[in-house]
Amino acid sequence: MTRARTPARLPRSIGEAASRIDETTGTPSSYECVYAIVRNIPRGRVTTYGTVARLAGRAGQARFVGYALSNLRDGSAVPWHRVVNAQGRLSLERAGSSSGVTQRLRLEREGVPVNAAGRVSLVRFGWQVESSPLRRYEALQAMGYL
Repeated sequence: MTRARTPARLPRSIGEAASRIDETTGTPSSYECVYAIVRNIPRGRVTTYGTVARLAGRAGQARFVGYALSNLRDGSAVPWHRVVNAQGRLSLERAGSSSGVTQRLRLEREGVPVNAAGRVSLVRFGWQVESSPLRRYEALQAMGYL
């Protein structure tokens, strides 16, 4: 199995992600697309793994988004902490990872309260993709899926 090389610098936009082609498949790197989408989540907002997967053209593959985010290098500029599970919970916190504490602190620093159960209100702090500049169709088109 051939492994795609991790670039030294991640893309800033969906268009830039689409310009990176996976040498083995001839398509934009799926991880690059996930990173570009996560970069578009506004400060003080969160979204779910499933929403990111849908925007990346991988509906029903929320775990893939988790794998992509877990492969980020330390110190990455991708705001991984803004992605939570479908119930608004910090998945990393439940796993007992120190990353869960980091995620909680980063969200609270952005004004997103996390309750004692490790949950964020998706109604109040959820990223409304439909009203954002990054619309599903435009994102998929920019990534070369349409």
